Amino acid sequence: MADQAFQVDLRGVVDLLSRHLYSSPRVYLRELLQNAVDAITARGSGTGEVRIETGGGVLRVHDDGVGLTEEEVHRLLATIGRSSKRDELGFARHDFLGQFGIGLLSAFLVADEIEVVTRSARGGAAVAWTGYADGRYRVGAAERDEPGTTVALRARPGAAELLAPATVAELARAYGSLLPFTVTVDGREITGGGPPWRASHPDPARRRLALAGYCRELYGFEPYDVIDLDVPEAGLTGVAFVIPQQVSPGARGGHRVYLKRMLLAENVEGLLPDWAFFVRCVVDAGELKPTASREALYEDELLESARQALGERIRQWLVRLAETDPARLRGFLRLHHLGVKAMALHDDEMLRIVDRWLEFETSAGPMTLAEFRRRHADGRYTADVDEFRRLSAVSGAQGVGLVNGGYVYDTEIIERLPRIDPDAVLRRLDPAELTTHFGVLDPGTELALRPFLTAAQRAVERLGCEVVVRDFDPASLPALYLTSRAARHQAELEEAREQADELWADVLGALSDLRAADRPQLVLNHRNPLTRRITALTEEGLIEVAVQGLYGQALLLGRHPLRAADTAVLNRSFLGLLDWAVHKPGDSA
Repeated sequence: MADQAFQVDLRGVVDLLSRHLYSSPRVYLRELLQNAVDAITARGSGTGEVRIETGGGVLRVHDDGVGLTEEEVHRLLATIGRSSKRDELGFARHDFLGQFGIGLLSAFLVADEIEVVTRSARGGAAVAWTGYADGRYRVGAAERDEPGTTVALRARPGAAELLAPATVAELARAYGSLLPFTVTVDGREITGGGPPWRASHPDPARRRLALAGYCRELYGFEPYDVIDLDVPEAGLTGVAFVIPQQVSPGARGGHRVYLKRMLLAENVEGLLPDWAFFVRCVVDAGELKPTASREALYEDELLESARQALGERIRQWLVRLAETDPARLRGFLRLHHLGVKAMALHDDEMLRIVDRWLEFETSAGPMTLAEFRRRHADGRYTADVDEFRRLSAVSGAQGVGLVNGGYVYDTEIIERLPRIDPDAVLRRLDPAELTTHFGVLDPGTELALRPFLTAAQRAVERLGCEVVVRDFDPASLPALYLTSRAARHQAELEEAREQADELWADVLGALSDLRAADRPQLVLNHRNPLTRRITALTEEGLIEVAVQGLYGQALLLGRHPLRAADTAVLNRSFLGLLDWAVHKPGDSA
């Protein structure tokens, strides 16, 4: 069977590349500018000029670059995918960004016809190449005295605004202002002194002020600080601007990336590690590769290496700040603690910074973990914000220091502390252990309370709760509902068992039977005046509704989840207490 050649619909290919490869028609000028810059680079003179002219609805881009011969015009402009930047012209591939054959097609985003007049610096006559959006092209003789190339476009209907003088000047300035060659638009130069971060300043303070002004111009904010970036293997230099307000970790702000001083895009993602969401970067890279549309960076090993190196530069800035300007570091941590916490999960140096400088919520007020350990040699932590809120006052009153580890990354950081200090161990609090710090009643009082405790236990027995009376601070708290982790697990098993079918109910029942009985406790505070009055009651019906009322109040104050049975008991006790409060002697029961 004979091989067959693919039949290519050239018009369809042109439409695909010119209309669907690029995200916006505005990139057409970047592609034309890039081709001109690459042509100047290929000529190798070290100097060159790109002149952009508008007027009469026609845009012309002139360069004094290497130019093309007639044979190269046929081979390179008329063959999609072939490039004038290959080694066949004697230059290494990485010296160039553009693909003349593909990049030129972007002009079809704004024009139906492209005219190229070129003359090669290696000799030969000038050549005119005209391409059409329907896939046709023609080549003929032209007049041009000097080597170089001119590309001319006439706006198609609806695209006139994109070729208007003001728009062209704006696009040329955005894409080409940092180029090492002179670029003019209608006689006005738009190139300046190169990358601002490379400008020499004898005074570091003045340099920082200049870069802060550059940040305001680009991003509209005054940076909290400026971090110099340098990754030699990627040919990358630049600056990172620290954002002066809180930023969501989920926000994926893009960075302004230049490749060989030509703007790639203003919102490039993936340049930095995810944790570095608190900075915006402007960089120029000589070795990183663009994607086919040259609107993003190509993901490869070099980009990954550069990403890690940039993350290390930001980490070093934080370490240096901790050593030289603690007050400024604290200000930064108040803004961007989540990013630093994320780093601390896998970086010991960042963990030390978090331990020493970042304040955590504790039962004794905000303080650093290092300070907390100094004050509380046997401190504890909780992994849940609600658990901390319901236990911090009670824990603190018993002299048991408690850290809130319920926020993002906090528990992981606390559990990681022994990596940097074997003595920096905080144990997780089991709420049931707080009862060991409560005062017990004297034997006489405990004996007198036995009838009450018997009635109180009957009031909450079917709720799976045990009633005990203790003496503890704060005295304003009448009752406390405590459940150990084992008891919570048991309760979850029971709830799942009630909702499961017969087979799984038996399995869960077997698991439940394997665990020792470990019931939640309703701890009545004998130091509280209301609780003491309740424990003095003798009428069993009144004891029942009062104890059930304390049970419901303890659940609500502790932010415990309410089961259906808990809600029913809470409602019943409320109505029962109301009935008792309005009851008059002589009324029927």
